[in-house]
Amino acid sequence: MNIFDLAAGTAGPPPAMAAMCSRKACRSEASWQLLWNNPKIHTPERRKTWLACDDHRDWLEDYLQTRGLWKETLVLDSGQDAGRAPVGQDG
Repeated sequence: MNIFDLAAGTAGPPPAMAAMCSRKACRSEASWQLLWNNPKIHTPERRKTWLACDDHRDWLEDYLQTRGLWKETLVLDSGQDAGRAPVGQDG
């Protein structure tokens, strides 16, 4: 809660929003996490995350793989920690 919530008479945080696909102009709900890093600027254990819907998963994976940035793809499950459900793809 913050001061603006008090002034507006609302309580608590806003409702959670669905995770959206990272593909430009896509507003679909994401169901995949694409983990990547740029070895030129990130340490080897660092992982950045893009979210993907079913329609754009392959496109985003290809984009990252072509540039040597892709590490792995995981199922996006709102009830689990990121990075805990491998999808069986080799990096």
